Amino acid sequence: MKLSDIILIITAILTALMAGFFFSYSISVSLGLGKMSNEEFLNVMQNINREVQNLIFFICFFGSLILLFIACFLHYNQHTFIFLVIATLFYLIGVFGVTIFVNVPLNNQLELFDISNSTEINVKQMRDAFEKPWNFWNNIRTIASLISILFVILACVLKK
Repeated sequence: MKLSDIILIITAILTALMAGFFFSYSISVSLGLGKMSNEEFLNVMQNINREVQNLIFFICFFGSLILLFIACFLHYNQHTFIFLVIATLFYLIGVFGVTIFVNVPLNNQLELFDISNSTEINVKQMRDAFEKPWNFWNNIRTIASLISILFVILACVLKK
């Protein structure tokens, strides 16, 4: 097995893990959190946002992006190149870009919010400002990551 094949397989695994991560939020975690009271919701989201910043998440999140670029480079003169470029663009823009420019700023805004010293009205306003945009953009990340892994799988399957 060539190095380019090994890189492609690892890329597929990491990209699939990220797609599953965002997908699970969209179809279960966000729905469950939506049933909580305003204060409970904000507390749980603050804790989740702190805990998600761990080595395994960072390896998968950044590793997918790095390996997608490497896979493109290694498959430049092959017919699978276009599939990998499409996968990379969806991940770069729809997953990485949305995370860095939308979801992380929302998470940072929530982290700065002092729930225990806020009124019920302020807590509700914070939830309203956070929940719908965060969920909408997480759904965009979900779709983008699913499209990305689809194209990586196509590259794997159609590789001669």
